[in-house]
Amino acid sequence: MRFRLMVGVLALVLQAGMVHATQVTISINKASQRMTVSVDGQQEYVWPVSTGVTGHTTPSGKYRPFRMEEYHFSEEWDDAPMPYSIFFTQEGHAIHGSEHIRNLGHRASHGCVRLAPENAAMLYQLVEEAGMANTTVVVRDKPTIVSKRERAPRRYEYESDWGVFWSDDWD
Repeated sequence: MRFRLMVGVLALVLQAGMVHATQVTISINKASQRMTVSVDGQQEYVWPVSTGVTGHTTPSGKYRPFRMEEYHFSEEWDDAPMPYSIFFTQEGHAIHGSEHIRNLGHRASHGCVRLAPENAAMLYQLVEEAGMANTTVVVRDKPTIVSKRERAPRRYEYESDWGVFWSDDWD
């Protein structure tokens, strides 16, 4: 009960600082266990996440959210709380808040994408304002290399568990 109250209060506090978005892109990198949220093409947030462990993988691909539930409890996993759930697969995979924040940045879920409750509340509100039809969820297995159009010549960005690195020597 205390957890639900805390999440509700966080949502109210965060509402004041939100910007209205017309297009939201949620990029999840399973290699680095990071989520990048872009609003109207501009990167706004980078958060640690927990994706699925071996045997309970988070599926890779491009998705459109189709259901949102502010207060969801998993019927499959002992009524585990899933605040601010944004469902993106018909099999039940969702992005949601989790009280297991010490595991963020490491694979730890049964296939969902876990976020800190305050980040899940911000993301939920952002998607709610933009609309699910204007939101894209992209889940990748491998580190992201920045395209030539987005970088200086011969300079690459590599994201890993230890941070973001640049290299002028990679081809």
